[in-house]
Amino acid sequence: MLPRKRTRQVTVGTVKIGGQAPVVLQTMTSGHTHEVDRCIAEVRKLAEAGADLVRVAVPEKKDTAALPPLLAASPVPIVADVHFHFERALEAVEAGVHKIRLNPGNIQDRVKVDRVIAACKERGIPIRVGVNEGGIVERRDQRLRAAEKASLSRDYTGNLIRLMLDKLAAYLRIFDENDFHDVVISAKSIDPRVVIDMYTAISARYDYPLHLGVTHAGPPETGRIRSIAALGTLLANGIGDTIRISYAADPIHEVEDGQELLCSLGLRRRRGPELIACPGCGRIQVDLFKLVTDVRRQLAEIDVPIKVAVMGCLVNGPGECEGADVAIFAGAGKGVIYVRGEQKQVVSEDRMLEALLAECREFAESVKRSEAQLESASR
Repeated sequence: MLPRKRTRQVTVGTVKIGGQAPVVLQTMTSGHTHEVDRCIAEVRKLAEAGADLVRVAVPEKKDTAALPPLLAASPVPIVADVHFHFERALEAVEAGVHKIRLNPGNIQDRVKVDRVIAACKERGIPIRVGVNEGGIVERRDQRLRAAEKASLSRDYTGNLIRLMLDKLAAYLRIFDENDFHDVVISAKSIDPRVVIDMYTAISARYDYPLHLGVTHAGPPETGRIRSIAALGTLLANGIGDTIRISYAADPIHEVEDGQELLCSLGLRRRRGPELIACPGCGRIQVDLFKLVTDVRRQLAEIDVPIKVAVMGCLVNGPGECEGADVAIFAGAGKGVIYVRGEQKQVVSEDRMLEALLAECREFAESVKRSEAQLESASR
């Protein structure tokens, strides 16, 4: 497990963020909250995929009016996303929401911000305070001139980080003056380099739990690279308590990729199989890519975190097979199947998929039996 900086801890419903709690994975619904049946279905789908928290937008009163049935049906805590109308925050608090996302800069009247903080303080509801790159320079023409002058140079990004830190400090003073400390911080940018530098600076300055993310990352095809570059770097350096990967796509992809990131860094236990496979090269003598695709699809039925390797030649195959729970390396029309480093059988190419999956299912069942025996013995 990677060492993490110890931060304050806040409680969001049944979920802990910060301290030494596991990194929390969250996402946001893509539909309208007031379409409550569809919203509930989406929240359940995201929770089943592995989301620990789900955020919903509440721009209108009809959205906050939908919160009670949503909260009653949701399997995970719900965060209300509030921007310009402080009334929505008060209504969400009254409905029993588990956390508020608030940008104090979008509510001009300080008295209104204080009322939201007081309501959350009375109910023990945490608030995420967010600053985004796009909201730091109030006038668009100023921002464009600054970017053009600096040609997006390091000087520009350095100035941007200082502006974001100053804005964040101003926001946090409001909470300090209200003696409210159940705060989670976010500071997002489209640029992974800014995200890394910004959160590194925040981590050195504050002990509030940090919500990591890259804003406006784009579609999954490019957004996952942009996001993982920043979030993976920060998490590997012990920075970050909760993450959201943001895509211009179905949020189920955010949850899937967030899960994979956390599992790859050893920050979360896998819920299902891990599949590794070699890349294509001139040594491959079977239709490896089809085999990998078929194995991946059928492994979805297994709910045990086993490691499966599919290798296409004798160069790396034996070594990878020894490190996997179940593995196959194939060549010259046949496949050699290993279980925990021991050769189990040699099968013809037309039987490789069937035989490999049979061994995976058998191994998964043995893991379940072992876990059941350990649980029984510990009672």
